[in-house]
Amino acid sequence: MELVQESDLRVLLDVVADHPDSPADQPLPDVVLERVAALISCDNVSFTDFDAVRGHLYADQDYFLDAKATGVDEEAFLRHYWDCVPCSYPDRSGDRRSVLRISDHLTTRQWHGTGMYQDYFHPLGFEHEIMLCLPAPVGRNRRLILFRGPGRDFDDRDRLLLTLLRPHLKELYQQRERARDALPDLTPRQWELLRLIAAGQSTIDIAGQLFVSVSTVRKHLENVFIRLNVTSRTAAVARAFPIGADSLAD
Repeated sequence: MELVQESDLRVLLDVVADHPDSPADQPLPDVVLERVAALISCDNVSFTDFDAVRGHLYADQDYFLDAKATGVDEEAFLRHYWDCVPCSYPDRSGDRRSVLRISDHLTTRQWHGTGMYQDYFHPLGFEHEIMLCLPAPVGRNRRLILFRGPGRDFDDRDRLLLTLLRPHLKELYQQRERARDALPDLTPRQWELLRLIAAGQSTIDIAGQLFVSVSTVRKHLENVFIRLNVTSRTAAVARAFPIGADSLAD
C-alpha cells in the first residue's frame, strides 16, 4: 500500500501555493499552517524561530485547531530545551534535514518523565510531536512543528509528506525573507551560484559542480550583477547574504 496518495500530493502543492495577500511580517502565511493541518491531522501547527542559547524568541506562529489550547509557556520550553533530547537533537547533532518525532528518541515512559513533557506539553494537552527544521543562521532554530494529543502518534506517511514539503517551505520562507529585506528575487540557480561564490569557488569549479560551461557561469554571474546592481563578486555576496550565506544553506 502506498504511503502517499495522489490526493495528498495535490493538497501538498496547495500548501505552498502563492499567497500574495498574506501580511509581510508573518514568517510563513497563516494559511500555510492551516493547510498543513489539513494535510496532516494534528491539534496544532507551530512555526518558531528562536535562539536557545540566548533564550530569545524571534518568531512564534500558531494554528490551533482547538481554541482552548492557549497559554503556551515559552519559559518552560527554553528552561528544559537542552535536557530534552528530541528538542535539542538538531543543535547537538547538526542534523537539520531529518523529519523527526519524539518517539524516535524516547519511549512513552521516558518522555512522560521529562520536565519538558510535565511543564510544557502536558499542560497544553499535547502528547506527540513531529518536527521539520528549516535553514537558519548559526545559533538560530527555525522549525515547523506539528502536535497531537493522546492517541495515535505521527506515522511514516506524515514523515514522508513533511520531507516532501520541506524544500518548498524552505523556498517560500526565503522568498518572504528576501522580500522583507528588500533583496531582488533571484532564481534558484542564481542563488546556488552565489552560495558557491560565497564558499570561495572559482568560475571553473562552479562550472564543474553545476555541469555547465564556464561561459554559462559567466553569463549567470553577469545577470546576477545586473539584478543586484553591483560590479564585483565580493559586492554580490555581501548584497545577497547580509547576515551570512549560512542562512540560506540546506
